[in-house]
Amino acid sequence: MGKPERQDEARHHAALYRTLGIPALGEMQAPGMAEAGDMVWLDEKTLLVGRGYRTNTAGIEQLRALLGPKGVEVISAPLPHGGGPAVCLHLMSLMSLLGQQTVLVDLEWLAVETTELLREHGYRFIEIDASERATLACNVLSLGGGGLLALAENAKTNERLHAAGFDVRTFPGSEVAINGGGGPTCLTRPVLREVRK
Repeated sequence: MGKPERQDEARHHAALYRTLGIPALGEMQAPGMAEAGDMVWLDEKTLLVGRGYRTNTAGIEQLRALLGPKGVEVISAPLPHGGGPAVCLHLMSLMSLLGQQTVLVDLEWLAVETTELLREHGYRFIEIDASERATLACNVLSLGGGGLLALAENAKTNERLHAAGFDVRTFPGSEVAINGGGGPTCLTRPVLREVRK
C-alpha cells in the first residue's frame, strides 16, 4: 500500500484469504506499491493501472510480471498531482466503468493518453459535474444491469447518469464516504475473479 497507515492491510487480507481457501497470485515487494483503487479492468485481458503517489512504477512492473504469464496486458496510466501525496487520488477517483462500454469520467483531470486509450477501446463518456469533484462524483459503483450506486450529494452528476438510462441508487455519503475520501467503489473488495470461457 502506498499510504503508510494502510501498510498492514495486505497482511490481514492475505491471512483472511488463506482461511477462505482463496489463492494469492503473488505479493508486492518493496519498493513496489500498488493499490486496488488504481486498477480498472477494461476487459478480461487488459488492466489499466494508475501511476501516482499510491501505485508506483515498480509496483506496475511487478503487476506485469505476475499477470503477463496469464495473458493480461497491464497498461500504465499517469495520474495528476492533484492535492499531493497526502490526498487520496486513485485512478478510480477520475473514472468509473458503468457498463460494458460506458465510463463516468472527470475529464478535466484525466490524462490525455488515458482519454485516448478509452476512446480507442470504444468507451463512451459521461462527464461528472465539475462542481461535484470534491464530493467524489466520479466514484460510482456499477451493480450490473444498468444499476449504479452513487453518493446522494452529487445530484447533478446523478441526474446525468439517470438521463443516460441508468438506474441510480444513492446513499448519504457525508460521514461514511466523503469525510474519509472514499466513495462506493472504495467500500467494496472483490477478492476472486472468475474468467468465463
